[in-house]
Amino acid sequence: MITRVARLCLPAPPVWDDDAVTPDSVPSDVLTGAVDLARAAAEETAGDPAVVGEHLGAGPEPLGDAGGGPAVLGEVVTHSFASRLPGYVGWHWAVTLAHVPGGDEVTVDEVVLLPGDAALLAPAWVPWHERLRPGDLSVGDVLPATEDDPRLVPSYTAEDDAAADPEAQALATELGLGRERVMSREGRSAAAARWLAGDFGPRSPMARSAPGPCGTCGFFLPLAGSLRGLLGACGNEYAPADGRVVAVDYGCGAHSQATLAVGEPAEVVTSARYDTADFDVL
Repeated sequence: MITRVARLCLPAPPVWDDDAVTPDSVPSDVLTGAVDLARAAAEETAGDPAVVGEHLGAGPEPLGDAGGGPAVLGEVVTHSFASRLPGYVGWHWAVTLAHVPGGDEVTVDEVVLLPGDAALLAPAWVPWHERLRPGDLSVGDVLPATEDDPRLVPSYTAEDDAAADPEAQALATELGLGRERVMSREGRSAAAARWLAGDFGPRSPMARSAPGPCGTCGFFLPLAGSLRGLLGACGNEYAPADGRVVAVDYGCGAHSQATLAVGEPAEVVTSARYDTADFDVL
């Protein structure tokens, strides 16, 4: 497996501007000419010489803000080779070589496989709390709420910083709230919109063919608070929404007021009947 190292490197061979190049920034022939050494290092890391393509060029690496220049700090150059590794189209091998002042020996700093402008890359990393989807939580999992969760607000309203106020917390417990945070208006609105648009909302196929809405059903248990007029729970064990949050305008065939229309009793015929319109009985 190839280890990908995040480094700032040109995806293609560097193009030097002669007017902008200073004598200290031009690498010596010792490093720029060490193409065979760089290729050998790339092939060793790749494990197969066939996946290391043609030489794309070489460019100097910055030495940072330390004083002295290449004559004191040495030189660092990165050679680039095309990648022929399956699945890594648009990538290239980057081999960084170093040369100490006053010596002829060239050392290999690192060999990495880097993406170019047209390379296929994995999607940007997304924090776990943004990747989580309904239904992902399983037995034993813990999903802590963040302090800035817009769906929650302090259950006490003494001050804006009441969450850190012991007296406000004691007041909330005394009033019977018993919880440090409750759902905010934004959280309640989002939940109501989600439930109304779900399988137990007023626009579901079941609700359209129901004999009556849940709001008039004896098994309907309204929610408390501001959602009372919109939502409730179904308490009918034979209903498809038993134990679920349903809209007031939802409905099903298990409505408490549903009745069978009793028509006129049908005549029971026990003897044979003949249709004499087209033939005669002999």
